[in-house]
Amino acid sequence: MRPFLQTSIPGPRSRALGAALREVESHHITYLSERFPVFWERALGAEVWDVDGNRFLDLTSGFGVASLGFGPPEVVRAMEEQATKLFHAMGDVHPTALKVELCRELSRLTFEAWGAGPSKTILANSGSEAVEAALKTAALATGRRGVLAFEGGYHGLGYGALTVTGQAFFRDPFAGQLADFAVFQPFPCGTSDPAQTERELRALFAAGSSEIGAIVVEPLQGRGGQNIPPPWFLPLLRRLADESGALLIFDEIYTGWYRTGRRFACDHDRVVPDLVCLGKALSGGYPISACVGRAALMNRWPVSRGEAIHTSTFLGNPLGCRMALTSLQLLEAPEISAAVTEKGMALLQKLREIAVTVPGFQKPRGRGLMAGIEAVDREGRPDPKRAGKIVEGFLAEGILILSDGVERNVVAFTPPFVIGTDDLLWAAGRLAEFGAV
Repeated sequence: MRPFLQTSIPGPRSRALGAALREVESHHITYLSERFPVFWERALGAEVWDVDGNRFLDLTSGFGVASLGFGPPEVVRAMEEQATKLFHAMGDVHPTALKVELCRELSRLTFEAWGAGPSKTILANSGSEAVEAALKTAALATGRRGVLAFEGGYHGLGYGALTVTGQAFFRDPFAGQLADFAVFQPFPCGTSDPAQTERELRALFAAGSSEIGAIVVEPLQGRGGQNIPPPWFLPLLRRLADESGALLIFDEIYTGWYRTGRRFACDHDRVVPDLVCLGKALSGGYPISACVGRAALMNRWPVSRGEAIHTSTFLGNPLGCRMALTSLQLLEAPEISAAVTEKGMALLQKLREIAVTVPGFQKPRGRGLMAGIEAVDREGRPDPKRAGKIVEGFLAEGILILSDGVERNVVAFTPPFVIGTDDLLWAAGRLAEFGAV
């Protein structure tokens, strides 16, 4: 069934709400224009309805959160049942049993599954917080302040996470207040020279090896543009970490839980990190995240003497823990990986056809249901303006999609796993209407 529209986009109620929001929300949060936004009212599966009754096909999973689709009945029931009992506790003072259960499950599905023994967890509320917990862990475990990060990487916008985010758009307005502990290197692509990359990284460690205590990287860059590293890259980082004593931190907040067809993106290259950051699909909709690490490393945190040096009010929230436990049970169903892989292959093939037949598109790439294609001008340069027009044009046809990439020219596909293959390919095929003119 195709999406349909009851009114123009945005409809009258969305326009009125947009005008109201302009008066009460700070600038530079919600993008407000003649065509944006529509205000959501409800969602189910891979479809969203706005306040004007328009129905949309969602190709974003709500920023990658609703991997199982919106409103999985099992997760809804778990949330409702938990809400009738307890929806807030004291996570670092008087927690619930659910916190124990979730940390055990995260250990089982990460380091124990990787054959690396038991792990320990720091729960948090957002991906940015999970990254900052990992950075703190690395500082405590190694005694070093330096961090190697990568251009195009996105790890969140809290000041710690922003310091290792490799996108000037987010960093530059606050550069005067950011610390200087991060050093950035290019994120390699398929044409990168592995020998040259290794020489450059080794030179970096040789020049400041005593300072670099962590390597933080997305095994597949999400907001950086769905960039898939060559198969030699993650093994190289693992070797450099082992040789230097730095900790290897994988940011799997976006890519985790079968987004790329396997439980984690690093599983494609069979590389095990020292710390892994998780979030988004972890609960399917409730703000909860985690930094999970090898037990010996996590034990470098001092034992609490009654006042935690790292915590938050909502740490281990019982609603979030209950929803996460239920979501993980659903995500671990055997058919999930196969379905994501199959649909992802069909999507990538469609994007490859478009790159060949439609002017102004190039470099289709994807792994599982995390894919993208670049909008470029006649000279092959990034064309963010046309990518923006595609996002707006799709919205006008009842399709929700986003643009990514450092140049904002990558049309990104991260749909819910439950999307029908026919709907997915139909939506991708609409790109043909937006060829270069």
